[in-house]
Amino acid sequence: MNLQGDRRLRRRRIVNRLAEGSATVAALLAVLVLGIVVWSIAKRGAGELSWGFLTKDLPLFGQPGGGIAPLLVGSALLVGIATAIALPVAVLIAVFLEEFASPRVGAAIQLCVDLLNGLPSIIIGVFVFGLLVYGHPQNGWAGSVGLSIVMLPLVTRATQEVLRLVPTSQREGALALGASRWRTVLGITLPSAAGGILTGTVLAVARAVGETAPLLFATSIFGRTIEWNPGHALPNLPVQIFIWSESDLPEDHARAWASALVLLIFVLVTSLTARLVLARTRRRMG
Repeated sequence: MNLQGDRRLRRRRIVNRLAEGSATVAALLAVLVLGIVVWSIAKRGAGELSWGFLTKDLPLFGQPGGGIAPLLVGSALLVGIATAIALPVAVLIAVFLEEFASPRVGAAIQLCVDLLNGLPSIIIGVFVFGLLVYGHPQNGWAGSVGLSIVMLPLVTRATQEVLRLVPTSQREGALALGASRWRTVLGITLPSAAGGILTGTVLAVARAVGETAPLLFATSIFGRTIEWNPGHALPNLPVQIFIWSESDLPEDHARAWASALVLLIFVLVTSLTARLVLARTRRRMG
């Protein structure tokens, strides 16, 4: 009996070590792939980066020089408007699911949110084109609506997770003092979860800023100068990178790599910032 138990224990240890080794290898492979992507883009795009590249207007076709200032401004406007649309709607959905919805209604809405999270961005682009662009000029509002649809399920899920971290005792204490459910949510739950909601929003922004498909349908025919009016087509990084990558000119390829490096740096910085804020929020709430 002892011999059989020793064999089982030895087998469990071997399986455990194999599982740990496989997980370690998988994690190292993920880091390796990320490192290769970052290194290859930095190698090809770093030489083109300069202050003039970040501050000048787009170059004329076939002409040297130029910059990506209109792309930076346009992308900031698109993502900013999309965040203003998606954030309040997503927070309200998450609050309803976690605080007020019955199990049956909550399950149905949760399924819709999960399906929206897995919806291909090309379908979102076609939807926005048919709803807001078809029969009208391309415009920044349509592009922002497309990006807000991409952001909505991400912010909703992040808000749900952080709302679940708020201690139940805080809610019960507010209710015991006579506060209504909505007053408890507004005064206790949401302020406690604000850091996590901000983190989810930052991660959603990092995802949306690189989306190309919705913008191809909504705001891809733009000028070479800075455009501040979202009623017009807004220049943006993802579409211009796509246009430059399809060009036959080596100068356009260099601009595409440099623009991709700028976009990659933004995504990496925002993602790391969000992770740090989330870790701090969890420690504080714990």
